[in-house]
Amino acid sequence: MKEFTDKVAVITGAGSGIGRALALGLGLRGARLALSDVDAEGLEGTVEAAKAQGADVRGYSLDVSDRAAVLAHADEVANAFGRVNVVVNNAGVALGATVEDMTFEDYDWLMGINLGGVVNGTKAFLPHLVGSGDGHLVNISSVFGFVGVPTQSAYNAAKFAVRGFTEALREEMLAARHPVAVSCVHPGGIKTNIARHARGGNDGDQEAAAAGFEKIALTTPKKAAETIIRGVERRSARILIGPDAYVIDAIPRVLGSAYQRPLATMARLGFKRMGKN
Repeated sequence: MKEFTDKVAVITGAGSGIGRALALGLGLRGARLALSDVDAEGLEGTVEAAKAQGADVRGYSLDVSDRAAVLAHADEVANAFGRVNVVVNNAGVALGATVEDMTFEDYDWLMGINLGGVVNGTKAFLPHLVGSGDGHLVNISSVFGFVGVPTQSAYNAAKFAVRGFTEALREEMLAARHPVAVSCVHPGGIKTNIARHARGGNDGDQEAAAAGFEKIALTTPKKAAETIIRGVERRSARILIGPDAYVIDAIPRVLGSAYQRPLATMARLGFKRMGKN
């Protein structure tokens, strides 16, 4: 997709972070915006910022894990805007806990949003993307879709699944000769609030983890959005964001499963510092 003027772009998780930056970036390029989030205050801020730039924008309260709501949302957006050209399944949450400590409820919560939200959004909007004659679907995975990380098993499971789901869908679109490009995005450390709002651990552990993440996050949401937009323009199958993403992508290619031992050692040291071992 070389031109975004008058294209209709749907973005979930648009209340902050990459979602907000994407909305503003696409709005500046002339796209018409259908933005959603469960965070009403954050979503309102994005909508107002996009309007201030002159964008044609509407905001929608949406829980992407609610399949019926997502299906209804797709029809509502298509009726309001007349078509759908770009869909970015961006909404996501984080959870830091070992498999032993994780509750089933926390696991289901994360999977319902990070994987279920992608599946729901894809299934709901795919007929509209095909019907547009010029569609592009963007699903947000992670560098945690390349490597497993201790205390991130649920997040890993969702992001590995998003990667496989998206790559298979791209192949299906190519095989069927549908006019829909498909991209899977793998951000490295992005300066967003996802770590600070993650579930798991006590308040002290969570604050320390969030502070540590912010120190190593190398990329701003605006830069991430620019990279995604450039990938859509190029119809890229895989979009890596940040220099750390390229490094992490290379690790399992070079080391195979041998990368797991040093991560386990690092986790053991971390557990000892927290008095868990």
